[in-house]
This record gives sequence, structure tokens and C-alpha cells, in this order.
Amino acid sequence: MTGDTDHSRRRALVTGASLGIGEAFARRLAADGWDLVLVARDAARLDALAAELTGRHGGDAETIAADLSTEDGCAAVEQRLIAGTPIELLVNNAGISLNTSFVRSPVADEARLVRLNVLAVLRLTHAALDPMIDRGHGAVINVSSVAGFGVPMPGSTYSASKAWVTNFSESIGQSVAPLGVRVMALCPGYTRTGNHERAGIDMSRLPAWAWLRADDVVAEGLRDLHKGKFVSVPDWKYKVAVAGLRHAPKRLLRGFRRDTRGAVGRQRG
Repeated sequence: MTGDTDHSRRRALVTGASLGIGEAFARRLAADGWDLVLVARDAARLDALAAELTGRHGGDAETIAADLSTEDGCAAVEQRLIAGTPIELLVNNAGISLNTSFVRSPVADEARLVRLNVLAVLRLTHAALDPMIDRGHGAVINVSSVAGFGVPMPGSTYSASKAWVTNFSESIGQSVAPLGVRVMALCPGYTRTGNHERAGIDMSRLPAWAWLRADDVVAEGLRDLHKGKFVSVPDWKYKVAVAGLRHAPKRLLRGFRRDTRGAVGRQRG
């Protein structure tokens, strides 16, 4: 869906835009005067969101229905990043987790997780950076997780994929910052998005105080991007947790993983 285009407006491309943190990014950016390219698998939800946002805020909202775990889906979004109205901000938000441990999970499911959580982030970031570097400005936010710092998720490939996203974003961010382009990893803690329920992961033991709101995650992430940070960890309690995880002895973390196995975020299988 497309509204009236004002070429003086900035344009952001958001993946996984139909739900959760991706939808929160779309709503916040539209309210802030950005034009949008919204990407997700569900075309109907995307079109409904685009119509709502253009009706409420004006501007332009394109939609691309694509599964980024597939070659065709990823290629379609790469092409949009390279051609057409320039993209000033890419938000790589699309990702999945699985409800079974690695040893009980079909390898096809594990491969799909890696294609979406890792390979798509790499490919879309690469596609976005060339035109941004040529213009001398632009930004990429790769949505990662505190799980990548060692929050216990026994037997899960998800935390490994998010560790890669954080490391990748911080590394690339440092290399392109002198060229006027920013790359940042956004690493929220447990956020109410519905993703855990859709993945069949039991989160009933997690206390209410541990949950974050997607709107708050987005607001703090955008503030940290403006400050030039390479890694953003929203909310003070997760900042404290990540500081401990980064400096705690690995032996202690392994013991903590054993003690918490089967508790928070229990993997069914």
C-alpha cells in the first residue's frame, strides 16, 4: 500500500513489522514523520498496518510480503534496499526462536533459524550499507537480545544467533562510524510481543517485573542510536544483568545455567 509521497521525508525499512518490536518501530517512526517500507510474511497484516499508519500520520508506507528465511524473500528486500527511494534507516527485527532443544529439534528448523536470525541480518545490512556509505549518512539497527550475553537458555540455538548479531553489529558499527553511518545492536530483555507464545515456549514462571514493553524498548533504542552507541540494552535492570554477565567468570555462568535448567523459558521437547 502507498500513500502520498513527500521525497523530503526520511524513509525506514522495518522487517518483522507486523508484530511485536517491529510493529512498535513502525508505529513510532510513522508518528515521528518517517515514511516506511514494512516487511513481514503476513501480507494482510502489513497492508492493514500500512493503511492505519498512513491514515493517521500521512506520508508513505510500502509493503513487501517476504519470508526472509528464503532466498527469494531475502533477495526481494535486498533489491529494495539497493534501488528506489533511499532507505535512511534499516531495522532488522525479524527473527524466530524454537520451542525444542537443539538435540531434539529437526535440523531443517535449526537451519531456518540461522537463515533468518543470522544470514538475513548479514545480507540486508550489507545491502543497506553501500548506498548509505555513498551518501555519507544512514543507520542500521539490528534487534538482538540480552540472551546473546549469556542469559541461560539451555540447549538453544537462539542465544547463539543473538550473540552473533550483537558481535557483528558492534564490529561493523565501529568500522563504518568514520564514514557517517551507524550500526547498532538493540538488545532487549524479555519483551511482551507474543513471540514466546507463538513459539510454544512456556514463560509462566517469569515474574511480571522482568517484562519490558515493546514501545519502551523502541524509544530507548532510538535514543541510544542518536547517542552513537554500538550496543543498546534497554532498562536499568537488564543493563545491570548484562554488566554482570559480561564480567562474570564463565565457570560461574555454567553453574547458573545448570541451576536454572528447565525454569525460565523452558524448552519443550
